[in-house]
Amino acid sequence: MSLAQGRQYLAIPGPSVVPDRVLQAMHRAAPNIYGGPLHDLTYSLIPDLKKIARTEANLAFYIGNGHAAWEAALANVLSRGDKVLVLATGLFGLGWAEVARGLRAEVEVIDYGVQSDVSADRLDAALRADAEGRIKAVMVCHVDTSAGVRNDIAAIRRTMDEAGHGALLMVDCIASLACDVYEMDGWGADVTVAASQKGLMTPPGLGFVWFNDKAAKVHETADCSTGYWNWTPRAKPEGYWQLFGGTAPTHHLYGLRAAVDMILEEGIEHVWTRHDKLARALWAAIDAWSQSGPMTFNIKDPARRARAVSAFGIGAGNGDKLRAWCEEKAGLTLGIGLGREPSDAFFRVGHMGHVNAQMMLAAIATIDAGLKAAGIPHGAGAVEAATALIAREA
Repeated sequence: MSLAQGRQYLAIPGPSVVPDRVLQAMHRAAPNIYGGPLHDLTYSLIPDLKKIARTEANLAFYIGNGHAAWEAALANVLSRGDKVLVLATGLFGLGWAEVARGLRAEVEVIDYGVQSDVSADRLDAALRADAEGRIKAVMVCHVDTSAGVRNDIAAIRRTMDEAGHGALLMVDCIASLACDVYEMDGWGADVTVAASQKGLMTPPGLGFVWFNDKAAKVHETADCSTGYWNWTPRAKPEGYWQLFGGTAPTHHLYGLRAAVDMILEEGIEHVWTRHDKLARALWAAIDAWSQSGPMTFNIKDPARRARAVSAFGIGAGNGDKLRAWCEEKAGLTLGIGLGREPSDAFFRVGHMGHVNAQMMLAAIATIDAGLKAAGIPHGAGAVEAATALIAREA
């Protein structure tokens, strides 16, 4: 017997739920790419995406996923043999390091593991040891999707400034943009990388790189840049086609315009607050479940947890059992464990983008039912704790 008929709820950390308004905007015939409304729509996105990233920096579009945006950002500022410092707090930080290696960069990794954020002491030591200034960029994920950890970007910039180091600060905001508070200019990031499929609520396929004047200056002598990845014509095009290095991703642009409209209509500060409250409702449930049985937070300190995705341990085999029951019997898809062994002992919940209180409460109640059905020991009172928080905070 299954009760999964009806609309499925994809509660994974990306791609996130696509709003009906976005789907409807995309459901149209192919437009004229040579002029007219599509051009106006595209150019209107640039200042609005800067508002969401809280920056006056340049913006380059790329047709591709987050991995493509990683490579685009690095290709524009690196020369072969340059050294970069990667602050890894999970699988995706290590993945970005591999992209840098693929561009023939020398990569130094400070691996903080999967249950910790970046600490200033190890970063400070690495920067002060680089007396010759060989490190050209410091790379970090604001939120690492695999671990559910949120790094303090402003503190990383302060550490770099106090060490007197001139490296670029490059920040992956793929999981966090339009979910967690992010201030590109206010926090001192030089390059920001994001993609369409998470907080921006649009199907995968668009990458974004914001870069300030300091990064643009570095680009002038970077020899990894190619004609296609080059961000200068994309940020300052002489013709519309240069925005995308060729044919525009027409239907994604219509969807993105609708998604950005939704974010700006709600207000980015309210978007951040909504994500915070919904995340804390889930955490209240986890607190209750973890009172007995194997359930644990991957990130113990709430101040260091992402507001877009949460990762949990639940005991060997139990992650897969819970996910299978929730999807097959109730229509709720949870995220797999990433970067941990055994992977079947973990699961993740994406609470990013087009999510509201009733969706979060439904997910919590479904997980509660799944724990019971799968015979996984757990504490009581999770649904009550989550509903009490929502009743108080809404």
